[in-house]
Amino acid sequence: MTIPHITGVELAGGPDRPLLLVGPSLGTSAAALWSAAAERLGDAFHVVGWNLPGHGGAPAADAPFTLAELADGVLAFARGVTAARGDADRSFCYAGDSVGGAVGLHLLLDSPEAVRSAALLCTGARIGEPEGWRERAATVRASGTPAVVEASAKRWFAPGFAEREPAVVASLLHVLQDADAEGYALVCEALAGFDVRDRLGEVTAPVLAVAGAEDGPTPPASLEALARGVRRGRVEVLDGVAHLAPAEAPDRVAALLRGHFAGPSTAPTDPGSPTQEQVRAAGMAVRREVLGDAHVDRAAAATTDFTADFQEFITRYAWGTVWTRPGLDRRSRSMITLTALIARGHHEEFAMHVRAALRNGLSEQEIKEVVLQSAIYCGVPDANSAFRIAQRVLAEG
Repeated sequence: MTIPHITGVELAGGPDRPLLLVGPSLGTSAAALWSAAAERLGDAFHVVGWNLPGHGGAPAADAPFTLAELADGVLAFARGVTAARGDADRSFCYAGDSVGGAVGLHLLLDSPEAVRSAALLCTGARIGEPEGWRERAATVRASGTPAVVEASAKRWFAPGFAEREPAVVASLLHVLQDADAEGYALVCEALAGFDVRDRLGEVTAPVLAVAGAEDGPTPPASLEALARGVRRGRVEVLDGVAHLAPAEAPDRVAALLRGHFAGPSTAPTDPGSPTQEQVRAAGMAVRREVLGDAHVDRAAAATTDFTADFQEFITRYAWGTVWTRPGLDRRSRSMITLTALIARGHHEEFAMHVRAALRNGLSEQEIKEVVLQSAIYCGVPDANSAFRIAQRVLAEG
């Protein structure tokens, strides 16, 4: 058994905040991939990243290892961090992209007491095909990591991102080019043997699966299967994002993680529990993701001294306490909300939540089925009004 020695870096926040451990994608470092998202989370979490062997200046491994053994090394690193922090509760929140997400799955499966809640980005219970990973390992051993830079750039970034953010792209590709060839090859071989699809049902912690709509190596279907397979999972798909979501969309990733990890049923019960302000911030993040920035900005602009307390109430309790809970995914919450609004005849709210349902991943066909179902259990006149409103909203695009 080979357990690699893992090193890492502090990215944001301090030890007075709950620990969030973040993991990289193959060919990247924690700093290059996660710094922008971590900066947006430092007010609520102590964000610490770990590095793959031979990546980002980390020492190279001297023997082959499996993904499970890599996860054991990450767990040993995390225990060192929690010991240094003086934590009575040694568990932590975890987020990882690609192979970092695969490591997160092994932590959830093999060390369930260690991870309170996880966000797994651009990953899967199996990634790629074994032969493809072995071929890439051979290529890098023969020619070094510069041989895979061009292909990696095409996989990593959505169309147009390199033109918009050339500095981000250059930083990530520089880390790849400087990565230790043997360390890179050993991770490839570990991924060749990685497949936990038949074990997903063992995962009991809340899991947020985040997919990039433009991701080829781990497409949205991979994350959807992961979210369905675990006991308490939900999926979010980011438009215009490929394989390195934390670097491509740091604002959206940070908002998703803030909402997921601040949920009351996923938080620790020690003094690291989220404050009321953190719950409110999580609620505002989810409210914006579901209803859209334009709607929330209009509501904020229309707030008066008379209505301010009500706006605070719905942000903190409806969005920060209920919509952040992991027990239902957002698609399910949208279906329930649409049905309730049809039953109560709240037409303006219904129109708003038709738009929200589209953002949460419901298709027009599924919205139609919700309204048809409500015709039986809420009443035909209510469903008739709902069809009229939904048709108008859907036609608006």
